[in-house]
Amino acid sequence: MASSLDFDVLIVGSGLAGLSAALLLAPAHRVAVLTKRALADGSSGWAQGGIAAVLAAGDSFDAHVDDTLVAGAGLCDAAATRFVVEHAPEAIGWLRELGVPFSEEDGDLHLTREGGHSQRRIVHVTDATGAAVQQVLIERVRRTPNVTLFEHHTLVDLVAGERLGAPEAGCAGLYALDDASGDVLAFRAPHTILATGGAGKVYLYTTNPDTATGDGIAAAWRAGCRVSNMEFIQFHPTCLYHPHAKSFLISEAVRGEGGLLKLPDGTRFMPRHDERAELAPRDVVARAIDFEMKKHGLDCVHLDISHQSPDFLRAHFPNILARCAELGIDITREPIPVVPAAHYTCGGVVTDLAGRTDLPGLYAIGETACTGLHGANRLASNSLVECMVFARAAAAAIGAAPARAPVALPAWDASQVTDADEAVVISHNWDELRRFMWDYVGIVRTNKRLERASHRIALLQAEIHEFYANFHVTRDLLELRNLVQVAELIVRSAQARHESRGLHFSRDYPSLAEPTAPTVLVLADR
Repeated sequence: MASSLDFDVLIVGSGLAGLSAALLLAPAHRVAVLTKRALADGSSGWAQGGIAAVLAAGDSFDAHVDDTLVAGAGLCDAAATRFVVEHAPEAIGWLRELGVPFSEEDGDLHLTREGGHSQRRIVHVTDATGAAVQQVLIERVRRTPNVTLFEHHTLVDLVAGERLGAPEAGCAGLYALDDASGDVLAFRAPHTILATGGAGKVYLYTTNPDTATGDGIAAAWRAGCRVSNMEFIQFHPTCLYHPHAKSFLISEAVRGEGGLLKLPDGTRFMPRHDERAELAPRDVVARAIDFEMKKHGLDCVHLDISHQSPDFLRAHFPNILARCAELGIDITREPIPVVPAAHYTCGGVVTDLAGRTDLPGLYAIGETACTGLHGANRLASNSLVECMVFARAAAAAIGAAPARAPVALPAWDASQVTDADEAVVISHNWDELRRFMWDYVGIVRTNKRLERASHRIALLQAEIHEFYANFHVTRDLLELRNLVQVAELIVRSAQARHESRGLHFSRDYPSLAEPTAPTVLVLADR
């Protein structure tokens, strides 16, 4: 048996969900936080817009719930939606207690509005909310005695079920690759939380950081957990289009504060697509931009907020203004070139309202999970609050859970593998995957495109399986393995939905189907 690193709780991922859970659990538990790069390298730090919560006079929980249900196109879980909405103000209060410097106006929190919201309810730190929140949480976690940080440790697999020779044993821990040594280490704990974020890097163009490779979703699936709604990949309508700008997001709040989408000749086009125009939900806006780009043969469209004063733009969007200026774009005088890009994974590992998965001892929170909140399309700024609400719920469930006896973990066997001689195979397969997913499983889909993607995925899976079986694991190989697995889940889910709803738009099934239901995939059905 392998010697293992023993803790009370393992948390994989260091975004808002993972770090919140670590801080909430630390007073009573020995917590390990594993992250495959540095603590600040996940998606949370990239979130510009803010956090949705009912805080204004005239707003209500019912209104926030209704807005979420409308955006979710009939697939939101009502109980999960109300659970998150009603606990959102508490989450904001907790962040304020920790010292997050939310933007204020005349002594009160400044609330902005984003697409799909009927009220101003977005709490923010100018246009860099995620980064500000992450900075505070990282400083807190580094000062918390009961939390041990393992940076540059990549999840290889969960240790559960067949691997333990006891399917009923649940999750007993995990294996992780230590980048520094190249060794695979065993981590053991009665409770494991997956907070690894989404899978945007499965697409060629994405607003996500390089870490968004679907690691937790793929690992949970391999361990026997159900996944749901993986066809619903949210494409953010407005990613900066510039050869030297990698994945730079132009916040939804720019449209919330009056930004207008235009063709190169200055003509507005959103009113022709939806009566809500620029404030329509993201799926509507992304499809409209995609339509106009294809109709006119454009590389991008323009987002114009130059009618607002320079002082207003400096106050509300300092980071967007500065980044555009670095690239020679003066947003006080000219529009911003934008294109849609893969942004958020609305589906994920199926959980209950405490973050519990199908596997005893395993939890999933944040973008990794499918709680039912987002349905067929996530409402803007509902993601960060979901992270905190379910981090708190999972921490409470772990605190109340009966003790689980520790299980000896099998040794990681690397005796039969060698160092890879052709690393170029991994980079080539990664590039091929992202390109055909963009072409075949993007904003608009067809049966034929999905069939082509499915065929390509099967070929890649065979190559990767051979690579994984014969060579020492590396972070690049693990990420590619996970991305191809997630790609398969996305395509299978898309093929199962014979309608167009929310973020899934099929030319072969352009209408809504009634009744409808979440797409749920089960490993045993393969």
